Amino acid sequence: MSKTIADFRMIENGDRIMVCLSGGKDSYTLLHLLQQYQKRPKPRFEIFAFTLDQSQPNWDDSAMQAWLDARGIAHETIRRNTYGVVKSKIPEGKSYCSLCSRLRRGNIYRYAADNGFTKIALGHHRDDLIESALMSMLYAGQIRSMPPKLLTDDKRHILIRPLAHCQERDIKQFAEEQQYPIIPCNLCGSQENLARQRVKKLIADLARENPKVPSNLLGALGNIKPSQLMDHDLWDFKGLDEQRLSADATDEPLADEAADPFALPSLPVDPTPEEIEIIQK
Repeated sequence: MSKTIADFRMIENGDRIMVCLSGGKDSYTLLHLLQQYQKRPKPRFEIFAFTLDQSQPNWDDSAMQAWLDARGIAHETIRRNTYGVVKSKIPEGKSYCSLCSRLRRGNIYRYAADNGFTKIALGHHRDDLIESALMSMLYAGQIRSMPPKLLTDDKRHILIRPLAHCQERDIKQFAEEQQYPIIPCNLCGSQENLARQRVKKLIADLARENPKVPSNLLGALGNIKPSQLMDHDLWDFKGLDEQRLSADATDEPLADEAADPFALPSLPVDPTPEEIEIIQK
């Protein structure tokens, strides 16, 4: 986590960080590790735990409040009946997650603005990032994910995800060892996000064949080649004719060609039969 924080310059001196604590394993782990990170001489920053009680049935955060008090972490829980709004808008049997998330996000941003927090810390991990990337491509026709650091569209808030490189299985094991007082995430009775579950299973199946698949997917999010895609805003495809070198300018392969593991080797102008045989092998 420390490297991720440093690589994206997530935390700076004087930051007041609002950690969104849902009561799940990820947000507990994030808050715990940030408190440990505070022990470093630099940067100097504050953390504050914020919880949104969405009026779900059987919600009980008393054990969580006791845990926070025991660790000396400043915190506040506010109650908003977003559960009632979601119930009235979403048909029975459908997932509440999307609308619930939007309503929760609005309350988080409002609280952060009203209380002068400079950063909002979220507990999304590596698995969340790569699942979201695939879901965006498969179901939304976009190449996007959850970035480790994000300036919101209104430019008022900076979101940070310090656990972006942490595996979910490691977080789960750590949370079990720490015995956090977990609040179940299914109190609302909503169906699970089936699309995310399918993508999670797909990644797990591929990882059984090649364990590097998850790390490769995460690495791909930071290794974009605009010239190899189709976005005209990122690459001037129409202007390539003007950029092309003359035929006699160079015989050296282009950088993209040299770096492409699937590219065929460049043929000499007049290859000999022996050279052709070597290339075909």
